[in-house]
Order: sequence, then C-alpha cells, then structure tokens
Amino acid sequence: MKKNILISIICLLVFLNVNGQSHSINDSIKKTSFVDSNLLKHIKILSSDAFEGRRTETNGGEKAKIYIINQFMATSVLPLTKGYQQTFSFNSEGKHYNGVNVLGLIKGSLYPENYIVISAHYDHEGSKKGQIYNGADDNASGVSALFSFAEYFINNPPKHSVILAAFDAEELGLQGSKYFVSHSIIPSKQIMVNLNMDMISRSDKKELFAVGTAHNETLKKVIMNYTYSKKINLLTGHDEGNWKDNWTDASDHASFHKKGIPFLYFGVDDHEDYHEPTDDYENIQPEFYIEAVKVIIGVFEKIDVLTF
Repeated sequence: MKKNILISIICLLVFLNVNGQSHSINDSIKKTSFVDSNLLKHIKILSSDAFEGRRTETNGGEKAKIYIINQFMATSVLPLTKGYQQTFSFNSEGKHYNGVNVLGLIKGSLYPENYIVISAHYDHEGSKKGQIYNGADDNASGVSALFSFAEYFINNPPKHSVILAAFDAEELGLQGSKYFVSHSIIPSKQIMVNLNMDMISRSDKKELFAVGTAHNETLKKVIMNYTYSKKINLLTGHDEGNWKDNWTDASDHASFHKKGIPFLYFGVDDHEDYHEPTDDYENIQPEFYIEAVKVIIGVFEKIDVLTF
C-alpha cells in the first residue's frame, strides 16, 4: 500500500513538473515570437551609411529594396507580385521618379480572401550637402518591425491573409502607397484594415500612439478595451479634437483612409532628430522599440480574430 502511494505521488509530481515545463515553454515561445536582437540588427543595418539615406531611385534605395526582399525570402514570406516588386512612376518636385514597392504575402488560415495590410515606408531623405540622413526612426524602425512580424508568423500563422508592404517614396508625397491602393493586386473591398508603422523606436515619455480610432469604432474598442503593456503607454489621439497635429494624413495610412479602408497608424511624437542627419541608430531607444513592436503585434492579434 505504501509503495502504491509512493508511486502515485511520484507520478503526480512528474505530471505537475511536465505541465509546469510546458507552461514555461509556451510562455517562452510567446515572448520570443520574434528575436529582439534581430530587430535591432536590422534597424542598425538599414540606417547605416552604406544605405546612403535610402532616397527613392538611388543606389541606397536599391540596396534597401534588395535587403527587404532577402529578409522576406529568409522568413518564408511569399511574393505578392513577381519578385516581390511593384514598380511605379511619378513626378514630384519637378522631377520624374521610378519607385518600387516591396510586397510580401502570408496566406490566412481561416479567411484567406480577406487581407490585413501591415506597412512601413523604406525610403528616406538621402544625402544633402554631404551629410547622410540615415533615418533610423524614420523609418528603418517600421521596416525592421515588418521583419519581426514575418518572424512571428512562422510560429503564429494569421487567420486573415497578411500583406507585408514596404512602400517606396513616402517622403515624396506618399507615392508608393497611393499607387498600391489605386492599382491594387487585391481588390480594395478585400482589404479589411491597414496597420501602418512610421517612427516607432523612441519616446522620452514612453508613449506610442495608435492613430485612427476616431474614424472606426471597432478599432477604437480594440485599442481601448485591452492593456498591451506595462512598460509603455499605448495612446489614442492625433486624429480628432484639440490636438496640435492631426496625423490622419501624416503617412502611408492616409492613402488607405482616402479609399475608405480602416487604418491604425503607430507612431511617436516628433523629436529633435526628425528629418535631421542625426536620426541615427545610436539615438533610438532599444527597450522602448522592442516593447513597441510587441504592442503592435498584440494589437494585430486582437484584430486578426475579428470577422469584418
């Protein structure tokens, strides 16, 4: 009898230990749905002098395009278009430009015909008067976050199909996103929402804004009804009321908004290095940046379970 009791106790302890380990492993997987060091590595590379400020139709811009394509391929992101590229032309500031959007696809497990577009522009200001405008926060931060989303989807397949869109020529009038929504490979009615990331790597106040809730009640509930972080504050605003700056038209999400597609724009307040040659990797805030990307992925998770 005592022997049976002892065996039962041992079995119970083993069971509890295994379950405890399983819980720990699941927590670990959730916490490492993307690799923090990879996020920092990508933003550091993209904002290095080697990319010459990533201006549209320059050698630096071409290098950035190739880098993005290679990262999509490395994380098994499918091409939405041939070679991931959507080419377009436009005139701006009295010059003719040729731009290239880089578009990747992850097919949805439940709603493959409905799409969520997660976007970030990869172009920046280039070089001026011998100084390189590296654009670490604006917007190597958003592009590198696209790669973290790609890592996340490897172990967490989305329910809706997801387009990872690295838009070109945002700095020249949102040209890449304008072309995408006007010449969309996917009909606009099948695009449920746009999540746009532009400047998400630093905030002295530890504030990340989710702009666009004033225009959509469902997205307002997604932001307001959950706590996404204890380390940084996810705030609404900059889209109605008495805000000094209305960001509804501030970045590529504006192109979706004008087509009647709901959006959330994730960004931080302007800082002293905005559009300056000092917007370098050394001036980002790694802990804030990593947490911001985790928060944005958390918001995506809530949106992905919705039926539109």
